[in-house]
Amino acid sequence: MPAPITVPLFCAASAAQGLDLPALLRSVVESQRYMLGPRVQAFEEAFAAYVGVHHAIGVANGTDALELALRGLGLGPAQRVLTVANAGFYASTAIRAVGAEPVYAEIDDAVLTLAPAALADALAGQQLHAVVVTHMYGQLADMPAIAAQCKAAGVPLIEDCAQAHGARRDGRQAGAWGDIGCFSFYPTKNLGALGDGGALVTTDDALAVRLRALRQYGWGTKYEVLHEGGRNSRLDELQAAVLEAKLPLLDEANRRRRAIAARYGAAFAGLPLQAPLAQGEDYVAHLYVVRSTQREALRAHLSAQGIASDVHYPLPDHRQPVVADACAGVRLPLTEAACAQVLSLPCFLGMTDSQVEQVISVVADFHERVA
Repeated sequence: MPAPITVPLFCAASAAQGLDLPALLRSVVESQRYMLGPRVQAFEEAFAAYVGVHHAIGVANGTDALELALRGLGLGPAQRVLTVANAGFYASTAIRAVGAEPVYAEIDDAVLTLAPAALADALAGQQLHAVVVTHMYGQLADMPAIAAQCKAAGVPLIEDCAQAHGARRDGRQAGAWGDIGCFSFYPTKNLGALGDGGALVTTDDALAVRLRALRQYGWGTKYEVLHEGGRNSRLDELQAAVLEAKLPLLDEANRRRRAIAARYGAAFAGLPLQAPLAQGEDYVAHLYVVRSTQREALRAHLSAQGIASDVHYPLPDHRQPVVADACAGVRLPLTEAACAQVLSLPCFLGMTDSQVEQVISVVADFHERVA
């Protein structure tokens, strides 16, 4: 029987970071502006400046952001989009929604993001029409290599930044490396709203115009549909107000997450676990994910001691039932091994020192028992 949870994976109260969110929401309600008003515009401008791009376009959620990015680039049936298969089927969902074909590439076994060597092989061996690179668990992928390869091949690059708000390398943010960056603001994200929300970011002026149209039916002017593939996908004023208030706190929140991850890393160094390698600014510790060959036993031990955990993600995209027949011949041994071993441990804003020590102690106790 699992014990009552004493260390959760997420704390909504802590995620508020001391902000008076009820007062903020009340101010929006009293303004009587709810959709695509001044709060959305203010957040879009602030977020674009933060990421270091010219444009941010608020949308309803992160999966819509991915789909609209593909539509904005003109992707559709009979076209092939490369992505990884360990990222929860979110990119695959968007690719399939536009009628394109997902092409799966192998991951870097150390950091679990797209392997540049696998991308190079795919670019050399087949025609690709776009690449979606996912910054897994808050770890920026090897963007200098990946962006350079896509540019040389003339293949558009979309960044899935849903888990990597604020991750940067050489001063360049997640979302600023590709043609389009896609963000989710689901409440558990490093920059989280109070419900669903998302954004696209780009420095391409013409592309930004097209994306803004696609999020609202494909309108050029009101009620005049100019662009095929439009939909109703708008970030609302309430969520934008929350996100604008939280944005200035993001870098400090990421530092606190990295501090928890660093404590775990030091404590687990002598254990038979594979833990995240990076502790610099290219890692924002959205999730602290270890790999264990005894994952299910470790997870049961944690649960018995009141510690929450989860698996992000247990089933590779190419082994999902919906595509099992079509992908029967796909072999990605590194991806498949990772999905069989990954385990997410608590790493959240507001996590106390005693909670961190409790997780460390219980993980260590498990390995002492099975040694």
